[in-house]
Amino acid sequence: QGTILPAPNFNPVMDAQLLGGALQGISCEKDVLIEILTQRCNSQRLMIAEAYRDMYGRDLITDLKENLSHHFKEVMVGLMYPPPSYDAHELWHALKGVDIEEKCLIDILASRSNMEIFQMKEAYLMQYNSDLQQDIDSETSGHFRDTLMNLAQGTRMEGYADPSTAAQDAMILWEACQQKTGEHKNMLQMILCNRSQQQLWMVFQEFQNISGQDIVDAINECYDGYFQELLVAIVLCIRDKPSYFAYRLYNAIHDFGFHNKTVIRILIARSEIDLMNIRQRYKERYGKSLFHDIKHFASGHYESALLAICAGDTEDY
Repeated sequence: QGTILPAPNFNPVMDAQLLGGALQGISCEKDVLIEILTQRCNSQRLMIAEAYRDMYGRDLITDLKENLSHHFKEVMVGLMYPPPSYDAHELWHALKGVDIEEKCLIDILASRSNMEIFQMKEAYLMQYNSDLQQDIDSETSGHFRDTLMNLAQGTRMEGYADPSTAAQDAMILWEACQQKTGEHKNMLQMILCNRSQQQLWMVFQEFQNISGQDIVDAINECYDGYFQELLVAIVLCIRDKPSYFAYRLYNAIHDFGFHNKTVIRILIARSEIDLMNIRQRYKERYGKSLFHDIKHFASGHYESALLAICAGDTEDY
C-alpha cells in the first residue's frame, strides 16, 4: 500500500550516470534528481548509490548534501537511507539536537514493529556508536522516558490474544486512569507496550464496557504532557496506523504553519508501506486530499519532491 513501487526496466548504471550529470553540471538539475530518486524504491536507490560510487569514486549522499539546501536537501538525502538507518538518523537528531523533539520519538517508537525496532537499534549503534536505549534514558525523563524505554525494547507479544485476561487488563487501565499513582502509570504503560495488537483490541473493547468511555478520551482526561501524547499514539497506532499518520500529517501541515520535518519524515518512512492508505484516511477525515494540502503549503522543487512521493490521483490536483 505504498506510493513508491520498484521501477520496471530498472538500470542502476544509467540512473547513476544521469544523477552524476545532474549533480556535476554548473547548475544542479533538480528535476532530474526528483524524477529518479522519487520513482525508485529504496533497494533500487541503494543500488544506484553503489553504481554511482563505482562510476565517480564519490558518495552520492555526500554529493547531494553538497549540492542541495534546506528542505529539498532533507527529502533527497532522506530517500537515500535504508528504512532502519533513516529511523535511526531521525531518532539521533531528535535526541541530540538543540531541543529534544519529543513528537519525533513518539511517532517512530509508538508505530514500529518489534523487527523494525530491532533493526533500527542496530543501525543506530552502527551509525552513531551509541546505544539508543541509553540515549533515551539520559535525554528524557519520568514516565515518558519509562514508556519510550519499554517500546525501544521491542518486546511486544505477537499474534497472541487471551479473552480471559482482557477484562483484567481493562480493569487495571481503568484504575490507572482513576488513581494516577506512579505504580498505576507503570502498569498502564506495561500493558500498552507489551500486549499483542490482537489482545489490546479486546482490552480497549472491555475498557469501553467497564467505563462507558473510549480509552483515548480517558487518557486525555487523566494525563497530560508528552506521556499522555505517547500513550494516545500507542492506542491509535494499534487501532489504525494509517489514521494515526493522517492525523499527524494534518497537524503538521495546519497547526504549526507547516512543520516540515514531520511531513518529510512521515512521507519518506511510509512511502513503501502504507502511504496510499494514509492518503485515503486523510481525505476521508479532513475533506481535502493530502496532495492538495501539500501543494497549498510547500513550493518550488521541495513541493515537487513531496508531491512526487505523495503521488496523487487526477482529482487531487
